[in-house]
Amino acid sequence: MRISIFCLLAILALPARAQTSTFNYMESLVYPYPVQYADLSDGKRLAYIDQGKGDYTVVMIHGLGSYLPVYQKMVEILKTEVRCIALDLPNYGKSSRGDYAFDMPFFAETIAEFIQALGLQNVILAGHSMGGQIAMTLELRHPGIAKALVLLAPAGFETFSAENRAWFAMFMQPHLVKATPVPQIEANFNVNFHDNKLPEDARFMLEDRLKMRDDTTEYDYYCHMIPKCVMGMLDGPVYDQLPTLTLPVLVLYGEQDLLIPNRLLHPDTSTRQVAERAQQRLPNSQLHLLPSCGHFVPWECAETVCAEMLPFIHRLQR
Repeated sequence: MRISIFCLLAILALPARAQTSTFNYMESLVYPYPVQYADLSDGKRLAYIDQGKGDYTVVMIHGLGSYLPVYQKMVEILKTEVRCIALDLPNYGKSSRGDYAFDMPFFAETIAEFIQALGLQNVILAGHSMGGQIAMTLELRHPGIAKALVLLAPAGFETFSAENRAWFAMFMQPHLVKATPVPQIEANFNVNFHDNKLPEDARFMLEDRLKMRDDTTEYDYYCHMIPKCVMGMLDGPVYDQLPTLTLPVLVLYGEQDLLIPNRLLHPDTSTRQVAERAQQRLPNSQLHLLPSCGHFVPWECAETVCAEMLPFIHRLQR
């Protein structure tokens, strides 16, 4: 029996127990490109990378328990034709920490302010998992802020009942998140990939998350934030509003996605069914199911994703 998408992703990279330390591990991480910072309201400071040039700027939003380096393979391919900006959401990676709502409107408004602060034009929002739901929420709240959406195994397509929400609320508590043992953390990373095995070139993600336990402050921020993010996704559904998203939308899921749909709550539903049901509600959209690919499409299937994205972007330019 597989653990649910939200529980699994919420504990994606947590260590088994905190250790006393003042070492800020996340600040010490070496990112694949030079890091820049945008100072926003309420003391928020977003870390981001900015690579490439082109008529369009792809703003890349990572998912739950993740950070901007997950996009480095895509950036390396896309930067020859478009400007690529990947960011760390608040409390993630190298961005600033704070006690925020961490719901979908909070993240959407933060990115809206980020786009305005950088004066970005011709924006394409690309979001993975929770980042996909954030991207949809942002466009719903600020119609026209994006020229197009690229949704990579997005959360928000699968719907959940009030009973489902109550189930999540039982398990999404900071003390339970902290109690996740290391073997489970490793198993949770594995299940993001189609063969249920973390690729060697992605192992740094696991190592970064395990070392997080050496920073007590960082660990506490993380454990208190993750449940808020999970409940924020549940409390900010977008499915009913999909028909109002009339801009071009490219949707990509891995055919072997083990996290969407939730196998515990929706055992009789397939990834294809979730994807097709929601995509049909998007007036100007296309869907591609990627073979030999799991949930972590930005990394596992970066070349295929970019091969679909570039023609999609070229059509926007006509």
